[in-house]
Amino acid sequence: MADNQETDKNIEIWKIKKLIKALESARGNGTSMISLIMPPRDQISRVTKMLGDEYGTASNIKSRVNRQSVLGAITSAQQRLKLYNKVPPNGLVLYTGTIVTEDGKEKKVTIDFEPFKPINASLYLCDNKFHTEALNELLESDDKFGFIVMDGNGTLFGTLSGNTREVLHKFTVDLPKKHGRGGQSALRFARLRMEKRHNYVRKTAELATQFFINPATSQPNVAGLILAGSADFKTELSQSDMFDPRLQAKILNVVDVSYGGENGFNQAIELSAEILSNVKFIQEKRLIGKYFEEISQDTGKYVFGIEDTLKALEMGAVETLIVWENLDINRYVLKNSSTNEIVIKHLNKEQEADQSKFFGGRMMRIRLNVLGSTAALTV
Repeated sequence: MADNQETDKNIEIWKIKKLIKALESARGNGTSMISLIMPPRDQISRVTKMLGDEYGTASNIKSRVNRQSVLGAITSAQQRLKLYNKVPPNGLVLYTGTIVTEDGKEKKVTIDFEPFKPINASLYLCDNKFHTEALNELLESDDKFGFIVMDGNGTLFGTLSGNTREVLHKFTVDLPKKHGRGGQSALRFARLRMEKRHNYVRKTAELATQFFINPATSQPNVAGLILAGSADFKTELSQSDMFDPRLQAKILNVVDVSYGGENGFNQAIELSAEILSNVKFIQEKRLIGKYFEEISQDTGKYVFGIEDTLKALEMGAVETLIVWENLDINRYVLKNSSTNEIVIKHLNKEQEADQSKFFGGRMMRIRLNVLGSTAALTV
């Protein structure tokens, strides 16, 4: 369940990246490109009234061509907003206007969608380009990381998400010190000391499960764990059988800090800054490493290239799919006019420039009609 949610989120992020790239490359004549963003709990009626006022102002633009383009874009925005009774829970993003295509022709576009997470921005701009700064903020990581700061005086449990630090719980402990007494007293004190130490580690392990495992999904609720402390307790915890194996798998780093409590928490965040920023890279590196391991062992459990990968997907034989997000290949659906046979072709930009080599020559190309094309990754 958690893996599916993470996959869905990554797909949404990829879609936003692709959209941002397309929007940033679009240009128009004059100021006829509207960027409109409404945050959650905004009112459709407020924006509709604002667009009405903008329509009145735009009517005074001196240039007839620019005036008509701007008025047309405002009208498109007004019409699209009529499809919404209220602003969706995560807000509403709308881009509309007339853009100039690569071959110099004008084309009207309207794009509206609810972001995959709340967008905390309010924007209305009329320009010769679309403004995507607020969309880029959606791509910033909101992963939550867990921290356990443990020393001989007590333990702190905390989380870090973006720049937000939160202390979940902390407790103190009174562990007996080492004694210099000899004889039977030394053995008894050592036994008591080890017992209390064991109980301390057990309590910390149990609380870690309570704070960092989601009871509804039975999965960790953090993207990674940092264990910190000034003594050996953190290492003992990480290696203990009492520590939940689901959390052991999430340990990103074990760091030495000079303090316990909140000061130790702050120091642990500073010392882990680099590894936290590279979590996505580390995950991808592990995934690629597993793939190359399959190749090196020649297990036969791997394929590469778009054609073989699609065949494996159709067979339901794929456990893990690795996709390069900048893959620039289009999928063509062709129909043979003589036999009515449907043919699928996947072409990159170079192949598209000289399609005769891939559609079977001049005579074959005459008999193949293009029914449609789309980016291969969106299929």
